[in-house]
Amino acid sequence: MAVSVLLLAGCGRKAPEAETATPVIALPVQAADGATAGRFPGDVHARYEMPLSFRVGGQLSARYVNPGDVVKKGQALAQLDPADTNNQLAAAKAALEAAEHRLLFATQQRDRDEAQFKQNLISQLQLQQTQDTYASSLAGRDQAKQQYELAQNQSRYTTLVADHDGAITSRQADVGQVLTAGQEVFGFAWSGEREVYLDVPESRIDGITVGQQAKVTLPALPNHVFAAHVREVAPAADAQSRTYLVKLTIDQPSDALQLGMTADASLQANKPVAPGIDIPATALFHQGEHPAVWVVRPADATLELRPVTIMRYGERDVLISDGLKAGERVVMQGVHTVSAGEKVAPIAPPHPEDAPQ
Repeated sequence: MAVSVLLLAGCGRKAPEAETATPVIALPVQAADGATAGRFPGDVHARYEMPLSFRVGGQLSARYVNPGDVVKKGQALAQLDPADTNNQLAAAKAALEAAEHRLLFATQQRDRDEAQFKQNLISQLQLQQTQDTYASSLAGRDQAKQQYELAQNQSRYTTLVADHDGAITSRQADVGQVLTAGQEVFGFAWSGEREVYLDVPESRIDGITVGQQAKVTLPALPNHVFAAHVREVAPAADAQSRTYLVKLTIDQPSDALQLGMTADASLQANKPVAPGIDIPATALFHQGEHPAVWVVRPADATLELRPVTIMRYGERDVLISDGLKAGERVVMQGVHTVSAGEKVAPIAPPHPEDAPQ
């Protein structure tokens, strides 16, 4: 009976359960280029973007292009009803013909009176009156000629023509609409030069100067890196966003750069900067008032809260100067849901774009 009790007691004991590892998003960190002054999101624009409009008013009778169409220089884009301008042109032409006829008659009269004056057949006063009539007729002809040329221009202006190769970016008027002179009909972007627009917060604008070098990458073109430079820095902040518009010019634009593509620009520092470790802002944890990160120990896959020294805060990342080494695995997300000594199973972010670059 004693042996049976011992056997039953032995069967009732359970083997100790292995500690369950908590899955966390953790990736190895990489050394950051010390020459990078900051990274900013942006989008691709044309070097020259402008509205297209008619120089004269009228009713829009035809539209030949739509947003997204690529057009060539000299191509007709839209047409106004030409009835009024055609009538003005016909009236100006008739006025010019009448002025030329009056000038011809005044010229003949002047020639006759000058010949008669030499023979003392007419008075000095009559000759002066004839010459005055000729001068008035000549000025009237010149004025009518200018009016005719103006009417010709007005007639040509009823056709909206592309003055450069480019693309239609927007449409602001429909057929049948009555337009005033200068009212926008299309948005237009020139072909050729491409730029990247950045919205830089006021805390970072002091480190950006005209001519500063930059590198531009695009999610849509993962295998391309474009060299660029700062062409323009806005002198004042936007009233709503309180950010400064910075324009980067792509040094060697490519046809693959499509308008509106999202971009990521890394500005090069004007002065040498010590290298550091770049981590996403979501990986930063605060131990009291001191910044820290969760590091996965490689020996046993447990977490260690390690203090770090911040070199620079960015829009989406933080540059660490001390406390981390390249290759160490750091928790990138969910830093407030883990604890020191906890055993974890590192996994990659569910979305590739969330991984540090």
